Amino acid sequence: MPQPALRDDAEDDPIVIAGYRIDVLEGAFSWYIRSINSFVSQDLDQRMRHLDIAKGKGKITALLLIDDYPGIRPSAIAEVLMRDRPATGRIIDRLVTAGLVERAVAADDQRAQALRITPAGHDLAETVRGIVRAQEREFFDFIAPEDRAPFLRILKRTYMRMRQKWE
Repeated sequence: MPQPALRDDAEDDPIVIAGYRIDVLEGAFSWYIRSINSFVSQDLDQRMRHLDIAKGKGKITALLLIDDYPGIRPSAIAEVLMRDRPATGRIIDRLVTAGLVERAVAADDQRAQALRITPAGHDLAETVRGIVRAQEREFFDFIAPEDRAPFLRILKRTYMRMRQKWE
C-alpha cells in the first residue's frame, strides 16, 4: 500500500507502514538506523551493480583505504571495519581475486602483509568516489542544504562515540 505524502509538520505523527504501527520501535534510534542503512545500502548496490565491488559490506571501505594508504596492513583495515581478521581477510581475498589489490610482504616485518592498489583498483576507487558523491547529492536531496552540515556532525559524533563505547 503506498504511503501518503509526508507533511513537513508530520515528524510527531505515529509511524504507520502498510497500515501497521511499529510498536516500541517507533521511538527506537536503532530501528531507524537499521532501516535507513537498508535503504542506503540498496540504493548504493543498485548504483554499483555494474561494478566488481557491488554487494556486501566492507569492500568499498577496504578498497578506498588501500588506495589512500599504500602498504596498509589487513589488521588496520579490520580495525576501521570493526571486523575480525578472518572476515577482513575474506574481503581482501575478494579484492585480490578481482585484480583490484595486491599483497606484498611488509618491508618492516616479514610476517606482515602490505596491501597495494592495482591500476584497475585505483580506477575503480575513483569510480566509487564519484558514485558515492552522486548518491549524497541525489539520494539525500530531501535534506535541506542548511540541515546537511549539522546532521553530518551528529552522525559523525554518534559514530565516534559508538566506536569508543564498542572498544
